[in-house]
Amino acid sequence: MQPFIRNEVIHIARTKFNVDKDTEKRTCDGIVFDSILEMKFYRDVVLPKKESGEITYYELQKKYILQDGFERNGKKVLPITYIADFYIEYSDGRVEVIDIKGCPDTTAKLKRKLFWYKYPDIDYQWITYVKKFGGWGNYDDFNKLRREIKRQREVEENKEEI
Repeated sequence: MQPFIRNEVIHIARTKFNVDKDTEKRTCDGIVFDSILEMKFYRDVVLPKKESGEITYYELQKKYILQDGFERNGKKVLPITYIADFYIEYSDGRVEVIDIKGCPDTTAKLKRKLFWYKYPDIDYQWITYVKKFGGWGNYDDFNKLRREIKRQREVEENKEEI
């Protein structure tokens, strides 16, 4: 684990997943992100919008409780929690919770459903970066576009076979 120094205080570079390798590539403004993609979103989207005044407030790694803890047969069951990559408030009053996704696993998909159920009034999005589709955008929109392109290719290949 490599420490980094900011304002003469030594900070240990750890993230929510206790990832401690290659921190230099994932660091911006002294913040170590869980992924390079998260760091780039912060650097390329959040910071410029904060400087322009479009974003009035943001938090990194905000924790949400998706299901409260409880007791069963005398055993304590911990709550189901979710840690959002970005919580953003905009100057027009909108609030977004953003998770940066490359390829979501089944746990992420389940937690997204739980989040939508528990916090229906919060705009929760998965954002990703796809250069050939123009950069940053909604993960689900990009996947829909990918499927359409794949279908078009399959149709064209079928025409060629005939």
